[in-house]
Amino acid sequence: MLEPVGLNEIEEAIYLALLKGRGSTVVDLVREVGADPRRTRAAIARLKELGFVTHRHGSPARLSPVQPDVAVGALVARRRQELGDVERDAMQLSAAFPEELRTHPDELVEVVVGRRAVAARFAQMAQRLEREMLVLDRPPYAQVVSEANGPELDALARGISVRGIYSPEAFELPGAFAQARRAEEAGEQARVHADVPMKLVVVDATTAMMPMTENGDVESSLVIHSPMVVAALVRLFELLWRQACPLVDWPRAGDERDGVDHELLVMLGTGMKDEAIARELGISVRTLGRRIAGLLEKLGARTRFQAGLQAFRRGGDRLTP
Repeated sequence: MLEPVGLNEIEEAIYLALLKGRGSTVVDLVREVGADPRRTRAAIARLKELGFVTHRHGSPARLSPVQPDVAVGALVARRRQELGDVERDAMQLSAAFPEELRTHPDELVEVVVGRRAVAARFAQMAQRLEREMLVLDRPPYAQVVSEANGPELDALARGISVRGIYSPEAFELPGAFAQARRAEEAGEQARVHADVPMKLVVVDATTAMMPMTENGDVESSLVIHSPMVVAALVRLFELLWRQACPLVDWPRAGDERDGVDHELLVMLGTGMKDEAIARELGISVRTLGRRIAGLLEKLGARTRFQAGLQAFRRGGDRLTP
């Protein structure tokens, strides 16, 4: 419970025992937590140093726990100050780092291994970007769908420009369509491309992140600092951006112009499969088929492609024959 704030197992056990009134002397606590006296005394000394316990006068000496909100709050404030000091030192060190070493071949590519490490490195890049993030979005993901675009939403909240190109497969995971719509509502410029070649993130046109393997495995990624390689990846993104179809006029909360039909048109325009669309709309595949047939008739379209194309051309106008 208290490990994140720096207490080990014995220290936490002693503190909880004191809070529950299960002893107040060293002898009591040795018996309660089952540790030897030397380790118990060392743990008590550290708890006093961290501000979790105090001594009461008397013989034998007794211990009193400090209220958790007070003790933890003070420790968290101290940790924040320490982390702030470390961050300032790191910025000073980075500024002093020789420019020629930053462009040394060994420094141009980082290898990041492990899903958690990949997700953490992406979050770090998003936190430090200043101007623009470019994203090629396709499965698989290092995080669950509900958390995958958290760093992007944080960047958008800071006024950073975010442009994303989605593959149709990106919308087939449960909740993915809603996540993409949430990002668009937050300010993301989003488009769909039928052939997104890989996952890619570029921040400020200086650093790129992409999977290490061709199949997009998220267990390992490359973080690229090479100016020439990053510039080439930016050019690839811009080429795909010009080819991609805009996701215009997503259905808004309270928008009753066409209800589900309009939302369905947007989904058809992304190239989502029937199973994924039905799941997002909360209907059966059979019911979806009837809805699509009705839309085709209403739009005077013979194919789904024509229906999606008309939706993009109309730009969200009312669905009238």
